[in-house]
Amino acid sequence: MTEQQPTESVLRFRRFALAVCVIGVLVQLGLTAYYLGMGHKAQPRNVPVGLVAAPSDRAEVVGLLTQQGVFKVTDYATVDDLEVAIKRRDVYGGVDITGAQPHLYVASAAGPAAATLLRTTFTTVVQQQAAATLDQLAKSGDRIPVARARALNAPPPITDVVPLPDDDVNGASLGFLTQALALGGTVASMGLGRLIPRTRRSWRRGIAHVSTLAVYAVASAAVVLWSMGWFGVGITADRGEMLAIFSLISLAITASTAGAVAIFGAPGAVIGALYFTLGTVISGASILPEFLPDFGRILGVNLPTGAGVQAVRDNLYFPAAEISQHLTVLALYGGIGALIVLVTNMLPNRRNQTSEVELDLAHRLEGAERREPVNLT
Repeated sequence: MTEQQPTESVLRFRRFALAVCVIGVLVQLGLTAYYLGMGHKAQPRNVPVGLVAAPSDRAEVVGLLTQQGVFKVTDYATVDDLEVAIKRRDVYGGVDITGAQPHLYVASAAGPAAATLLRTTFTTVVQQQAAATLDQLAKSGDRIPVARARALNAPPPITDVVPLPDDDVNGASLGFLTQALALGGTVASMGLGRLIPRTRRSWRRGIAHVSTLAVYAVASAAVVLWSMGWFGVGITADRGEMLAIFSLISLAITASTAGAVAIFGAPGAVIGALYFTLGTVISGASILPEFLPDFGRILGVNLPTGAGVQAVRDNLYFPAAEISQHLTVLALYGGIGALIVLVTNMLPNRRNQTSEVELDLAHRLEGAERREPVNLT
C-alpha cells in the first residue's frame, strides 16, 4: 500500500507533464503558423494610390500600376488635390505625369512599406522608360544634347508629403505603444474582472467595477503618453486628443476582457491574451492592412488593437484624416464590455454566495449600511 501511492503520484506527474508539453507544442505550432501566415511574405494588394495625368496618357500608366492587382488607382485633377488626398490618408501616395518629368508623392508616415513600394515601383518604371528611350535613339542613330541625356539618367523626383519624424525613422513606435496598451490592459482586466467575483451582487458593485475600469484606462493612457515624451514621439500632437484616444483603446481592451471574464470566469481572460498575441500582428502597425491576407486585414481593423493603431497614426501624422470609424469600433468594445460587467454585477447570485474578500473591502464597494445597536436588556 505504501509503495502504490508513490507510484500513482509519479504516474500523475508524468501524465501532467506530458499534457503540458503537448499543449505547449500545439500552442507554439499554432502561433508559428499564424505569424508566418500573416507576415512571412507580405504581398501588397489594392494599395490605394493617386494619379494626375492627361486623358491620353492615363491608360498606359494605369495599366502599369494595376497589373497583378498591386495598386488601386484614383484620378485627381491637380497635384494639390493629390496632396490633400494623401494628407487625408485616402491614398498612400501618387504620381504626376503632366510635367516634363514624372513626379512621385509619398507619405512615409502612412507606412514605410507602402512608401518603399511606391518608390521602388516608380523608380524602376522611370528607369526602364529612360533606358528604352536611349536604346531607341541609339538604334536610330540620333544624337541628343548632353543635358537631355543627363536628365534621362537622373533620379526621378520624389516628394515626401507626410514624412516620419526624426525620432521615429522606422515608424515602429505605433507597434510598441499598441503592445504596451494591449499587454497592460490584459493583465489589469484579468485582475479587475475577478476582483470581487463572489461579493453580494448589486448595482453599487457594478458601478464600482466599471468605474475602476474607466479610471485604470485613463491612468494607463496617461502613463503611455508621458513615456512617449521621453523619446520625442508625438510631441507635436494634441496631448488632450492623444490622452482621449489612448484611454479609449485601453478601455476597449480592459472592458471587453473584463466582460468576458465576468461571463466565463478565468478562461475569459483568453480574449485579452488574443489581443496581445494575435491582434498586434494584424493591427497595421508593422504590416499595413493592404499587405495582409484578407482574413488578417478584415479582422485586424475590427479589433481594438487595429482600430487603435489607425486612430493613433491618423491623430499623430494625419490630422485631416477621418477617424470616426476607428473610434466607433473602440467605443463598441469598451461600451459593450462595460455593460456586460455592469449587468453581471447586478444579476442575482445564483449560489447566493457573499464574499471571499475582506469584509471591509466589500463594505467600501457596496456601501455597507449602519446597523442599529442591539439592546440586550
